[in-house]
Amino acid sequence: MALLILGLVLFLGAHSTRIFADAWRSSMITKLGPLKWKGLDALVSIIGFVVLIYGYKLARQETLMLWTSPEWMKHVTALLMMFAFILFVSPYVPGNSFKARLHHPQVLSVKVWAVAHLLATGIAAGLVLFGGFLIWAVLSFRAARRRDRAAGTVYPPGNAIGTSIAITAGLVAWSVFALLLHGPLIGVRPLGY
Repeated sequence: MALLILGLVLFLGAHSTRIFADAWRSSMITKLGPLKWKGLDALVSIIGFVVLIYGYKLARQETLMLWTSPEWMKHVTALLMMFAFILFVSPYVPGNSFKARLHHPQVLSVKVWAVAHLLATGIAAGLVLFGGFLIWAVLSFRAARRRDRAAGTVYPPGNAIGTSIAITAGLVAWSVFALLLHGPLIGVRPLGY
């Protein structure tokens, strides 16, 4: 469990400077330059992600079972994950309503992903991993909305074409990950096949 926690601290820490230390982040970007800062941030994120994945894999084998989800919960989780994937791809699709209305759909996708997995995974390691991401996403979304208000940010309206593309891209990404990649990469087949 220690490696999992270390990975969470590194990965989420790298993604939390705008939440907890925005002024420090700005001064470091000025001091190092944008490219060096992005490189350092990416390096810490990648190291944290690798440690997090490896730590979760180890912790999953030795962890305490806290609750058992009913069999039908995997369908609820799959449905929530469809929404999570749509929200996740939305920032990259111009002119979609998710970005226009929610402003930070990718952070919201992390919230949905974390809740979906907390519903389906009743082990202590899962509670640490998904609970940690859920807390981070709540704080990150709140900080981002606060920055938007302070800057007077206005998001352009969405349209049917952009929204349809975002939904289609999200569903395709969900299908590929849920049906083909989740089992080999994570070791769990979410839909049982």
